[in-house]
Amino acid sequence: MQAIRNWWAGFSEKHPVLSKWLYQIFFFIVFSEGVTIFQYIIFAFLPKLLGIGLAGTEWSWPAIPVTLFGKTFTWNALGYDVLYDEAGNVMIGGGLGYFIAMLVGSFLAQCINFPLQRNITFKSKGNVWYQAMWYFIAWLVITPIVNSLNCIWVGVMKDIVPGWLYNIGSTFLMGGISMIVFFFVFKIIFPEGEKKEEK
Repeated sequence: MQAIRNWWAGFSEKHPVLSKWLYQIFFFIVFSEGVTIFQYIIFAFLPKLLGIGLAGTEWSWPAIPVTLFGKTFTWNALGYDVLYDEAGNVMIGGGLGYFIAMLVGSFLAQCINFPLQRNITFKSKGNVWYQAMWYFIAWLVITPIVNSLNCIWVGVMKDIVPGWLYNIGSTFLMGGISMIVFFFVFKIIFPEGEKKEEK
């Protein structure tokens, strides 16, 4: 382990900019993947806890009918179709229940991710409230965009793969796109060379 530390110290001294980027990318990915696993757990279990009533409640916007790859579903930036089995019974994994689970999982993941990225990955000393405000705004903008893509995934795959598998797809689709965008959001809200806050 000491040999790795010595190598990294030498590498960082010779390549300060590259080593900083590599350090940030490494920890950013580690923390992001950790919260992605957390999101999957929320997506997998919270809809069941919320129950069949919310799963059967239609709540979506803008609710545009779409047929893609032979599958007809409602495209939404917010919300999901109610899912039905072959007998016409409501299934867990769609409707308002799944949307609530998606929002809760995504929001809680960001609450875990933000302090880890701020304090460890980017070692920020900036104004935490200002940074958190911009992070929250970014989350509000990114969420409907990612949700609209996830809506297509769920709409096409709901009858092709089991629920646990499309939950994995949803998790990595939402988490992966968000992760890439948030890396650059962090690079903006945690600027290089910022001064330490005065006591």
